[in-house]
Amino acid sequence: MIRKYLLLLLMLTALKTQAQKIATFEVEPTKVPSDTDVPINMSLDGVTFLSDTALSLVEIQGNSRIAIPFQITPGSPRTISWIVKGNSGQKKKIYELTKSAPSKQNNIVAKVESKYLTVQSGDKNLLRYYYATIYPPAGVDTAYRKSGFIHPLWSPHGQELTRIQPKDHYHHYGLWNPWTHVLYKGDTVDFWNIGDRKGTVRFSKFVSTTSGPVFSEFQVVHEHVVTKKGAPEEVAINELQTIRVYRPEANQDYYIVDFTSQLNCATENPVTLLEYRYGGFGWRTTEEWNNTNSEVITSEGKNRKQADGSTARWCIVQGAVSNDYAGAVMMSYPTNYNHPEPLRIWPENQYNRGDMFANFSPTKNKDWDLVPGQKYTLKYRLIVFNGKFTKEKAEGAWNNYTTLPKVIVK
Repeated sequence: MIRKYLLLLLMLTALKTQAQKIATFEVEPTKVPSDTDVPINMSLDGVTFLSDTALSLVEIQGNSRIAIPFQITPGSPRTISWIVKGNSGQKKKIYELTKSAPSKQNNIVAKVESKYLTVQSGDKNLLRYYYATIYPPAGVDTAYRKSGFIHPLWSPHGQELTRIQPKDHYHHYGLWNPWTHVLYKGDTVDFWNIGDRKGTVRFSKFVSTTSGPVFSEFQVVHEHVVTKKGAPEEVAINELQTIRVYRPEANQDYYIVDFTSQLNCATENPVTLLEYRYGGFGWRTTEEWNNTNSEVITSEGKNRKQADGSTARWCIVQGAVSNDYAGAVMMSYPTNYNHPEPLRIWPENQYNRGDMFANFSPTKNKDWDLVPGQKYTLKYRLIVFNGKFTKEKAEGAWNNYTTLPKVIVK
């Protein structure tokens, strides 16, 4: 009798457990083996559950069930995000979404302060975005003031990989993306060389900020402003910029930053981004790097001597910094204008020591017409790391970015 009761109890428990399972996600391996993480952002259309607050995601590994940090973003569609660990072994991974008490998850946080927003993971700062206007040093023309840029970009070990307001280029601001030679209303405007007082790009407003166990994200509006002498200011281009930073695991030597720029004409007047040797997504690197302690490797096998003017899907910039080694892989998404994109890489003799500047410049060899009423999107990914990145590792990471693994929902 007791045995029958125990069997019945086990059957009821099994049925109850089964009823709590909402869905199974089978993640097929990517085509190119890679040991870097793959962020998954998947629509939950067709997956029905009432609340986002009493859920757990587990990875099934044999007889083990391992809790996985995940994040649900409301909207249309509602999405679920999690990180698939590097899959060099090319094995299928199985996850279950269940209705149960969630495990405690550490968040990556977007913290807004008086002049800037800082993305923090645990006790580590990863990047800082300035929404306040920052002025150049005393005695320097105030035309070089600027808002709407990222500095510092920190390595996982805490070294600063960006630089702002260097004496040679006071208009350089860490990670930023103005356009240099722009045709608007029959005249040319320069949003990059702000010391000329013809134009600038500035922060307008926050759209959203998000913190969570998988990623932190902020969206901002930037105005590309014509500022010619004797004429009122006029916004020529509006830009919705989205920065998403994925939370690294503890002691992980890299993290992922996704950068999206959506452009549209601010008036009924078209805008042409004219062919010019630089402009767009740029990175003025740490002043510690020079031609003796840093290097460039591109997807097409070019080094620093060869990279300028070449086209690339990705570009590694790395070097010695603060008794360590660090860098970032800059990746261009295939739908970007003029992809694979032309590069602007400063020559090895820049300022007689080889200061480093790297830039994906889609208009380096052709114009880009922006038509009123249309939206134009550029997408980039940075993998920010300590240690050295090889071309094989970068190629695998780029394939993770551009060819997501297939997810089968059951």
